[in-house]
Amino acid sequence: METENSNTSRAEELKQLANEVFKGHKYSQAIDLYTQAIELNGESAVYYANRAFAHTKLEEYGSAIQDGTRAIEIDPRYSKGYYRRGAAYLAMGKFKDALKDFQQVKKLCPNDPDATKKLKECEKAVMKLKFEEAISVPESQRRSVADSIDYRSVEVEPQYAGARIEGDVVTLDFVKKMLDDFKNQKNLHKRYAYQIVLQTREMLRALPSLVDIVVPAGKHFTVCGDVHGQFYDLLNIFELNGLPSEDNPYLFNGDFVDRGSFSLEVILTLFAFKCMCPSAIHLARGNHESKSMNKIYGFEGEVRSKLSEIFVELFAEVFCCLPLAHVINEKVFVVHGGLFSVDGVKLSDIRAIDRFCEPPEEGLMCELLWSDPQPQPGRGPSKRGVGLSFGGDVTKRFLQENNLDLVVRSHEVKDEGYEIEHDGKLITVFSAPNYCDQMGNKGAFIRFEAPDMKPNIVTFSAVPHPDVKPMAYANNFLRMFS
Repeated sequence: METENSNTSRAEELKQLANEVFKGHKYSQAIDLYTQAIELNGESAVYYANRAFAHTKLEEYGSAIQDGTRAIEIDPRYSKGYYRRGAAYLAMGKFKDALKDFQQVKKLCPNDPDATKKLKECEKAVMKLKFEEAISVPESQRRSVADSIDYRSVEVEPQYAGARIEGDVVTLDFVKKMLDDFKNQKNLHKRYAYQIVLQTREMLRALPSLVDIVVPAGKHFTVCGDVHGQFYDLLNIFELNGLPSEDNPYLFNGDFVDRGSFSLEVILTLFAFKCMCPSAIHLARGNHESKSMNKIYGFEGEVRSKLSEIFVELFAEVFCCLPLAHVINEKVFVVHGGLFSVDGVKLSDIRAIDRFCEPPEEGLMCELLWSDPQPQPGRGPSKRGVGLSFGGDVTKRFLQENNLDLVVRSHEVKDEGYEIEHDGKLITVFSAPNYCDQMGNKGAFIRFEAPDMKPNIVTFSAVPHPDVKPMAYANNFLRMFS
C-alpha cells in the first residue's frame, strides 16, 4: 500500500515537472516525463491527455490519438480526452472523426463556451468538406488549369514598380530584385508569378520520379531540409552558403510551404532559381506539397490572399509534378520522409512510381513522404498516424540492396537542426530554425564534397522576420488549437 502511495505521489511530481517543461516548449522532454508518470500510475486519464497534447505539438498525431483514446478508456466522462483526440484528428484533416469527439465534449460540458465555439468550427469544416466532395470532378475528367493560362496576356500596370522578367528568360538580376521586393513585403506581379510557376511545371514534368544527380570531383552539393514558409531563414541560408548556381547547386528536400506565413515567397524563390538555372536547384516533394495539408496549414489561404484562387489550383498541379527522391553520385539516397513497410524495394521501383497525383494513404509514395526512423530495430506504427517507423536494420538492408552508403531525410524538427541515427547510415536535416516561432531549434544544411561525399553539417539560428505570426493564413479552427 505504501509503495502504491509513494508511486502515486512520485507520478504527480513527474506530471508537475512535465507541465513546467511543456511551458518551456520542450515537448520531447515533457513526453518522457509524462511517460515516467504513466509507468508509475497507468490509471490517470490526465497523464495520457497531457502527453497527447505534447505529441500534438510535435505533430505526432497518431500517438496523440492513441493517448486520447486511452484517457477516454480510463475515464469516459473526462472531456479533455475527447478534446485532445479531436484536435489531433483535426490536424490530420480527419474532420468527421474530430466532429464526433467535439460533440462528446459539448455533451459533457454543455455550458463551456470554448467547447461550443470549437464544435461550431468543426461542423463548418465538415459541411465544407461535404460540399467540396459533392461538386468535385473525378480525377480522370479534370482539365489542367495550367493549360488554360496564357501569362503573356496578363497586363502589367504602368505603376507596377516591382521585379520584371524581360521576355522568356528568368535572369539572376530579376531574381535578386524579386528577393529584395519580398524582403520588403512587396508582392510579385501575377504575370511573372504565372510565368515562373508554369515554366517550373514544364521542367518538373519532364523529370523521373527518382532523379540521379552527378557532382563532379572537386565540386560540392548542398542538401536542405524543411523550410516551411520561413522566407527570412531561407535568405539566411543563401547568405551563409551562397546563392544557387551551376557551381553552387542545392537540393531542397520537401516541405517548402505551410506553417510559416511567407510560404509563397519561399516557393516563388525556389521556382525562380529553377527557371534561371535548372541544375542550380533540385526540388523534392514533401508531405506538405499536397492539397489536404495546404488547406489546413496555411499555404492555400496565403496564396488566395496574395495572388488568387486560380493559383491555388495551379500550385496543387505543380506539386504533383515534383520528384519523390534523389540519388547523389550513386551513393546518397535523399527523400523527404523515409523508407518502406516491406523489404526489397529497389531504386527501379521508386523510378516506376506514377507520382502525378495527390499522395495516397498507403504504399511506396505515401511511405517516401511520411515515414520516420525509430531507434529500435524492425518496423512499428507511425507516431504521425500515416506511414510507419523503421529501424536501423531496415535502413542497412535498403542501402545494401541498392549499393548505397547513406540515407538523408528531413520531415522532423530537430533541436540541433539535424540528427545522425542508425549507426551513421541515416541523417535527418531540418532547415527551419525556431520552427513556428516557438520550438527554439537550430536549422541545418549538409554540404557534400565530391568524390568522397562525406557529409559536412552546418547549423544556424533563426533570424528576425516581420511581425506576421506563423499559421496566419491557416484554417480558422486549426489556429484555435495551436
